[in-house]
Amino acid sequence: MINLSRHVVRSILTLMALAILLPLAGCGYKDKPVPPQHIVPRPVNDLQYQLTENGVTLFWSYPRETVTGRNLDNITRFNLYRAVVPVDSYCDTCPIPFAPPIALPGGAVPERGVKTATYQVTVLRPGHLYFFKVRSKSGWWSESEDSNIVSFLWDTPPPAPDNLVATAGDRTITLRWNAVARHDDATLASIPVHYQIYRGVDGGPLRKLGEPIAATTFTDRQVIIGKNYAYQVQSVAMYEQGSVGGGMTASVFATPLDLTPPPIPSGVQAVKTDVGIKIFWNHVQDDDLAGYRIYRRSATETEPTFVGEVNMPYNLFTDTAAPLNQRLYYSVSSIDQQTPANESARSAEVMVAN
Repeated sequence: MINLSRHVVRSILTLMALAILLPLAGCGYKDKPVPPQHIVPRPVNDLQYQLTENGVTLFWSYPRETVTGRNLDNITRFNLYRAVVPVDSYCDTCPIPFAPPIALPGGAVPERGVKTATYQVTVLRPGHLYFFKVRSKSGWWSESEDSNIVSFLWDTPPPAPDNLVATAGDRTITLRWNAVARHDDATLASIPVHYQIYRGVDGGPLRKLGEPIAATTFTDRQVIIGKNYAYQVQSVAMYEQGSVGGGMTASVFATPLDLTPPPIPSGVQAVKTDVGIKIFWNHVQDDDLAGYRIYRRSATETEPTFVGEVNMPYNLFTDTAAPLNQRLYYSVSSIDQQTPANESARSAEVMVAN
């Protein structure tokens, strides 16, 4: 045992006291401390994903406020958490085994509008479930709570459907394609394949049209005459745990036709005057109406003859060439603005003696 003198012990104690007091003397606050909750971002609540045959793209909005409602002007970074679980070992009551986070750069939060962060994963393992969540940070210690969790199954995606054809019909466009029978790796498809339809209008972006369907034909009735439509079809493998988007066809284009004539005119009447036979009728209610055609038949004829046409807004016609001294029968049809025009059936005939 080493014996120390009283003087040496006192010196050691003095040095220890200084070592404790010096750091305390230099850490006084120059400003009032900011409560942590004033700079902690609100959790992201709109984490989403989009699957293609090339992988997955995640996207979410930058938080705009702290948990206390104060505006944020900057996100220093995002922490993205990922878990990968084989389908055959997944336990829906077990904790999700998230790996250490992937640090992603943040940036300034705009005063107006929404800023979106994205992250793409192109290497995915077939037969595995993927889980993602994200946290945002506005400072060294100010990390948000977890976002919503998104999850999906990844497996070998099916190839794109073959022979997509678009056929224009009467205010409709019908799509047809071949069913997908094999995966991209040439193995036989052992699970159902559905088809997601995408539609664009007048050169605009293609957007999902409803949910994936099992059929290989689809008639789009929500179209407008005069607009040009583009379509693509994506194959989607439907697993019990989720769906896997596959190949996408090239675009096909079509413009719906108008083959529907306006309604038949009603209330047709004919009156003999000094200048000829005047025929008049009730106006037809149709947005595409262009005018009317007038027909005449004598008592000895079986088929009427076209005698004239009037354009909107008129619903009156004078037959100045009507033959004299016989009974005449008149009927009227309506026509639309198409080229060639769609013509309705003729109205019931009215008789007048000339």
